[in-house]
Amino acid sequence: MTLTFHDLDEQTRHLMVEELELDQSAGRLYLSPRLNEDGLGRFPTLLKEAMLTGDAALLASKILQERLLSDLEPRKHKSGGVQMVRVSYNAHEMLAEGEFNKFYVRALCRRALGETGAKLRIYRAKPVTQPRHDSLEKIGQIIDPVELLADLRGNLGVDAALKAPSGPNSGLSVELVK
Repeated sequence: MTLTFHDLDEQTRHLMVEELELDQSAGRLYLSPRLNEDGLGRFPTLLKEAMLTGDAALLASKILQERLLSDLEPRKHKSGGVQMVRVSYNAHEMLAEGEFNKFYVRALCRRALGETGAKLRIYRAKPVTQPRHDSLEKIGQIIDPVELLADLRGNLGVDAALKAPSGPNSGLSVELVK
């Protein structure tokens, strides 16, 4: 199951693309180390296409269909050794959802800043079977769009910016509240 975006409309899509272009022009677009050579070249285009006409699920399916991820990745052991392991079966979904959501949230921050009285509220955008306690506590909280936008522009993931539990795939996003 994919993320549900409550405010994914033409205005949000336009702002998402602007944020993507901002990262590209600054040379700071996140490219996952799990992307293979083709993936490194194709991912920015596919991300933009999903922003314009689709969603995270479309991006994930394109990553999978076009085989843009490596089969293996290095895993470091506590002992200092490195072992090559298979890339997670849902790596395409985690990458697509994480990056699409990041730009979606950045766009909503900009909308909230531009609309009088608009605020951002954290919500569960993706159902999970075992939600983390810390994640549940975040749902419903109002979050400052200025701080959130600065955090997202300066860091890689939305989970860190929302101060969600560590690790990818929290399933949290934000929505506009007027």
